[in-house]
Amino acid sequence: MKLKEVGEFGLIDLISENAIVDPTDIIIGIGDDAAAYAPKQGLLELLTTDMLVESVHFDLSKTTFWQLGYKAIAVNLSDIAAMGGKPRHAVISLGLPSEFTVEHVVELYQGMKEIAREFSVNIIGGDTVSSPHGLVINVALVGEVEVAGLLRRSGARVSDLVVVTGTLGDSACGLDLLFNPGWDEADFIWPLLNAHLTPRPQVLLGQKLAGMGATSADDISDGLANEANELARSSGVSLRLYADKLPLSPEIKQAAALMDKHPLHYALYGGEDYQIVFTISPDRFFDLPAGTWPFTVVGDVTDGTGVFLLEADNHITKLEPKGYDHFR
Repeated sequence: MKLKEVGEFGLIDLISENAIVDPTDIIIGIGDDAAAYAPKQGLLELLTTDMLVESVHFDLSKTTFWQLGYKAIAVNLSDIAAMGGKPRHAVISLGLPSEFTVEHVVELYQGMKEIAREFSVNIIGGDTVSSPHGLVINVALVGEVEVAGLLRRSGARVSDLVVVTGTLGDSACGLDLLFNPGWDEADFIWPLLNAHLTPRPQVLLGQKLAGMGATSADDISDGLANEANELARSSGVSLRLYADKLPLSPEIKQAAALMDKHPLHYALYGGEDYQIVFTISPDRFFDLPAGTWPFTVVGDVTDGTGVFLLEADNHITKLEPKGYDHFR
């Protein structure tokens, strides 16, 4: 069914179904001039927004609408997670090409609602307009955090450890595989494609990091080199990373070798991992129960400025913030 057959308000009625998963503090949801909710007393409100533009952030020939909707919410959840917060409510605006069908939009929202339901996030409003130049998705997400649980980029201290969650580079390698077909039968392909198309934000872990003793944190959306530079600059310190410590999945090692790529390049500059890089004092880190979370110590914090990579031959390279940049 074409969008013009149901109209804007008919479309809103369709996508509003099951948009509220936790009604406890919702006063007004979708359907009025604005949504209204009651913030919890004593908590800080967090607000983040991300925009995805067709042909810049995604290619509709390489992703389903469900996957795209899921990812659009996931990237915002990751921002809230990196600040130690709990995501609460989302507002979604769409620029829709006229050739799209109602089924396309419904599938997009099904992906959004799937991950929103998992993390108890309500979709409480937004806007829909026509777009003459491809699909545009903008998500604004509200979260909340206790003052003592707030994490920022600016708290790293000299002698802290630099720690990352999960493995790095899988998403960027998955993107390469999408645009270099022929690996469909390879065992390594699906974990890498899933890392790119349906990334898993570290929401529950992010809420625990401040209590664990983390001093600063950032989500790895634009590559570890870029995010490490953000931590260093914001904190007024230098970070030293160790090449042989960066966590690489078996799949990325196989894929990179066959594509004649270096897995470290994906880990440092690829982006869209949506893991968390954080700093923590050694005594707090080594007090953590072993095996509780997928943490890897990848470096330490030193005096000075900038970020440096120590390679296996003791060669030191300065890492410039060369992750994804919209205007370069």
